Amino acid sequence: PRRSRRRKSIAIAYESGQEDGAEQGTSEPQRPRWEPRDWREQLERIREMRRSRDAPVDEMGVEKCYDTSAPPQIMRYQVLLSLMLSSQTKDQVTSAAMLRLRQHGLTVDSILQMDDATLGQIIYPVGFWRNKVKYIKQTTAILKEKYGGDIPRTVDELVRLPGVGPKMAHLAMNIAWDSVSGIAVDTHVHRITNRLKWVKKETRYPEETRVALEDWLPRDLWREINWLLVGFGQRTCLPVNPRCNECLNQDICPAAKRR
Repeated sequence: PRRSRRRKSIAIAYESGQEDGAEQGTSEPQRPRWEPRDWREQLERIREMRRSRDAPVDEMGVEKCYDTSAPPQIMRYQVLLSLMLSSQTKDQVTSAAMLRLRQHGLTVDSILQMDDATLGQIIYPVGFWRNKVKYIKQTTAILKEKYGGDIPRTVDELVRLPGVGPKMAHLAMNIAWDSVSGIAVDTHVHRITNRLKWVKKETRYPEETRVALEDWLPRDLWREINWLLVGFGQRTCLPVNPRCNECLNQDICPAAKRR
């Protein structure tokens, strides 16, 4: 009946290739999706520069901070904690704090039994360590009560936890659950993608950048892009005085300082 067909077309109107015209075999030509100039070549050159894996993120990033021999539930908790500690903190400092925590037995129960002063002494000098003591305790209590000591398996639930933002949530999904839920955008990814003009117009905040990137960047690159750009930002495309003379993209980067 016509009525049920109309309902069906509305329900799937936003699914690729399933619009009314496509059902009738008369689909209109789709407008070409916007994508940045030279981005594929820029990406390949960044891959080449990252081939040596010599950035701090490669040695001491979140993926190196948790106990890979721990039971999966404990491992996932350690991933989340390392992400919480890493905000506004260099990888070297986060890695050292995680090592000290693991030496005290890093589990949901051990953190809940630890007093705030001790936890603060262990994680110091991570950025905003006093706030992080509070957030870690609050989040750990929620995980114990609501999730049986595990971490949530959706971005929506993760960002509701105290001290957990979108970047952490997407990385937690990737590392802890092996699921690509979105692009993890930190300050490096935000800075570099704006310099490369990988966004239609300049973005002010990492979340704006994430939305802009996900609009055009092929999904099979979402997992890789954070690791690539973070290391590139640590070694070459620095926040201040980027090493443009060492960058393979010097001739095709809109922000390059050419000499």
